[in-house]
Amino acid sequence: MRKTKRAIKIVFGFTLLVLGAVMILTPGPGWATIFAGLAILAAEYVWARRLLNRLKSHATRWRDRIRPSATANKA
Repeated sequence: MRKTKRAIKIVFGFTLLVLGAVMILTPGPGWATIFAGLAILAAEYVWARRLLNRLKSHATRWRDRIRPSATANKA
């Protein structure tokens, strides 16, 4: 039963990654789907956890560039 759950999580995670990649080129929440797939795979694979952490840090930097914090605007 445990191996079955693990296999389902792995297949579902990779499916979300592929669908996210397709959605980047077509209408849809591509990056959100990729993040979800990586989050599922991060429970099983170290490479997915590292990639997810790297993408989170890049997303945080982009967010800070686009929308600086309120304290930076007051100065």
